[in-house]
Amino acid sequence: MRKSAFPPIVTPDARVLILGSLPGEASLAAGRYYAHPQNQFWRLVASVIGRDLASLDYPARLAALLAAGIGLWDTVASARREGSLDAALRDVEGAALGDLVETLPALRAVGFNGATSARLGRLALADAPLALVDLPSSSPAYAAMSFAAKAQIWGRLREFL
Repeated sequence: MRKSAFPPIVTPDARVLILGSLPGEASLAAGRYYAHPQNQFWRLVASVIGRDLASLDYPARLAALLAAGIGLWDTVASARREGSLDAALRDVEGAALGDLVETLPALRAVGFNGATSARLGRLALADAPLALVDLPSSSPAYAAMSFAAKAQIWGRLREFL
């Protein structure tokens, strides 16, 4: 079964764009980014912007991100995948990252949420005059690093906001 990414969540004044790979099963079922309850994305971004996001409903979370100058999207437009793991991605169609970046005049940096996002996104944005920041995955499947260690690396995004 082919799975597709959500539309980008971004405003023209975004200074940072965070790119995942492709939403997992919980997110696709809920129709929202980072819906798996064990995914650390909302806590990690909260540590970057200094505002609690986990206690907010989804529309308020998105509004807080946009107000902080952060946009969201994915590096994969569509792919075949059983389950939620990036390792299971097959027949990948990349997202039109260059086209989106051209519409964001204030963009200073792109953060890649996980290794697959970084691998695909760095290829697509190799010529973009932006800081490209590899971030440890917020996925519950990536348990090789503590939350505190992840938050320290995600904190690099603050300099671009």
